Amino acid sequence: MKTRGIRKSLRRLFRYGPIYLMLLPGFVYLIVNNYIPMAGIVIAFKRYNYQLGMWKSPWAGLSNFEFLFRTKDAWLITRNTLLYNLAFIVIGTVLAIAVAILLGEVRTAPARKFYQTSILVPYLISMVIASFLVNGFLNSRTGFINKGILEPLGMEGVSWYSSPEYWPFILIIVNTWKNLGYNVILYYATLVGIDLAYYEAAVVDGAGKWKQFIHITLPGLKSTVIVLTLLSIGRIFYSDFGLFYQIPMDSGVLLEVTNTIDLYVYHGLMESGNMGMSSAAGVYQSCVGFLLVLLANFVVRKLDQESALF
Repeated sequence: MKTRGIRKSLRRLFRYGPIYLMLLPGFVYLIVNNYIPMAGIVIAFKRYNYQLGMWKSPWAGLSNFEFLFRTKDAWLITRNTLLYNLAFIVIGTVLAIAVAILLGEVRTAPARKFYQTSILVPYLISMVIASFLVNGFLNSRTGFINKGILEPLGMEGVSWYSSPEYWPFILIIVNTWKNLGYNVILYYATLVGIDLAYYEAAVVDGAGKWKQFIHITLPGLKSTVIVLTLLSIGRIFYSDFGLFYQIPMDSGVLLEVTNTIDLYVYHGLMESGNMGMSSAAGVYQSCVGFLLVLLANFVVRKLDQESALF
């Protein structure tokens, strides 16, 4: 019996060997890129010394975390990261579904392909280029909003890069503009997969567009919405560094509304050189994000087990 089992395993290995070999480079890359660097977590618990290195630096215990949470920065970066990402998830999901439905109403293939390409272009633009585009609108001396809209209307120009009260809205608008196309394509691909027979039957029964949306489109999109939302929640503590660094031009005046965990880690490394506290902020970010994924998946599993990730 044991010999037969060994032969069966060898036969299976020989049969699927080429597939395992194809998986090997990706597996090695995953280990080297994602798991080996996790040893650096130890820096968060050490008083890092550049001369001694990671392993020989003196042990600091939880003092880096204690120092982080005693400052007002911990609350500020947590609040900004969490609220911005919640706004991105809600607004992005609603608008992406709306635009995907509108895209589905375009009947001619050339027009549909044109709109799909046009919507996706901002997603392919780097955040550096996007920052120059935003600056073209918001520059206090030459920007389009001041020179082309406010001043011709007799209103005083706004110094945008020195006015924190406007930036929560600006960042949400820029993020939505840049990432909307990618989400639209995902939702549109799901919409295309819904059987048209359902809509035809609904029309025969006298259902209007709104009832078709409520009873056919939304249920068809439910699984995609749940999966994308869960993935977004998993990254809710990972802010888009380019968005919060490049778009405001790293203006110190705006840090109160633009400082997120990623930006805080960057400033901690580049300005103060505090490797230990920056690592502690990164570990805090990862742990909270992981717990949020588990919590969100638990809630989804209770509501609809088939839609849960695991």
